[in-house]
Amino acid sequence: MHEMGSSYGLWGLVLINSFIFIFFAFSFFKPQTKRDWRSFGAFSAFLVALFTEMYGFPLTIYLASGWLQSNYPGVDWLSHDAGHLLEMMFGWEANPHFGPFHLLSFAFIIGGFMLISAAWRVLYAAQRNGELATTGPYARLRHPQYLGFILIMFGFLLQWPTLLTLAMFPVLTYMYLRLARHEEREAEAEFGAAWRAYAAEVPGFIPRLAATGRA
Repeated sequence: MHEMGSSYGLWGLVLINSFIFIFFAFSFFKPQTKRDWRSFGAFSAFLVALFTEMYGFPLTIYLASGWLQSNYPGVDWLSHDAGHLLEMMFGWEANPHFGPFHLLSFAFIIGGFMLISAAWRVLYAAQRNGELATTGPYARLRHPQYLGFILIMFGFLLQWPTLLTLAMFPVLTYMYLRLARHEEREAEAEFGAAWRAYAAEVPGFIPRLAATGRA
């Protein structure tokens, strides 16, 4: 229990990490419309739930403690490192911060933030000019910012899976898909044939390896 006391209950870290990542995402996404704020708020809730279990209270570990202790008796499940469930369950004995799932999570998280940032620059310029965004990431997929949020959430799930964030992930993914369809109806109403031609060439969420070359 001494290890538990030193590993969790660190509510200051919960607040600091939540603020840093939410502000970081805000600086990349820059929500403007009510729809933007709704999607950003849901993403922020995911981060708060994640860091609450990472530093505050390990609800998932407590609820699954019986099963975990029975199947993995050699792991100290009250230690902070044990929160890296995938590393522990697959028998990674070294520092879990250098485990394969943890390193892979950084690729998804960093890639997601980079995609959101690159897409915002293109979208902002297009909106100022009253044009359809079709260059940069938008030359390969129609909803790069929403895909970026999904990649970030998936990366955090690889790094620190919890029951709450696992439950939130499909719900938020579905929400982004619905928001994307709503935005597409608005874009078609505004740009008409230009939007339909663009949508016929560029996929929604799974990017093509080669850009379409549209200007």
